Parts: sequence; structure tokens; C-alpha cells
Amino acid sequence: MTAHVLIYRTEHCPYCHRAEALLRARGVTEIEAVRVDVDPARRDEMVSRTGRRTVPQIFIGSTHVGGFDDLSALDHEGRLVPMLAG
Repeated sequence: MTAHVLIYRTEHCPYCHRAEALLRARGVTEIEAVRVDVDPARRDEMVSRTGRRTVPQIFIGSTHVGGFDDLSALDHEGRLVPMLAG
């Protein structure tokens, strides 16, 4: 079982798609994807929670990971899989 994963994203964001692909490659089967391009209130929520305006913004459990570059760095450091395991 993996930790809950939430991604604030937009439809046409290549980094959003790459983040989801990396997470799936690491065994994540369920990703809560929040489309901020169709729901301005959720974009405001994202900015409030993260202090950032760019997508993707990724949470694993209650931990804000950051964007795709941050997620990829966690993976290269060998810290992503343990984080996903909870």
C-alpha cells in the first residue's frame, strides 16, 4: 500500500504528466489529481498550501514534495520509494 498522493495539475502540463508517470513507475496506483485550470478555487487552495503558483505541486501524505524536479530529485536520492511506503 502506498501513501496518499495528491497532485495539483493542469491538463496540458508536461511536467504534470511526467510526475504522474514517475509515481506510477514507483508503484502508485491511485493519484488524486486536482485540475487547477478548471477550478480557480482549487488554484487558490494550492497557492495557500504551498506558496507556489506553478504546477505540478505534489503532496505525499501530508508532506509537500514540491514540483516535478523535486520529485525526481527524491527518486534519484533513493528517498521516494520509502516515502511512498509511508
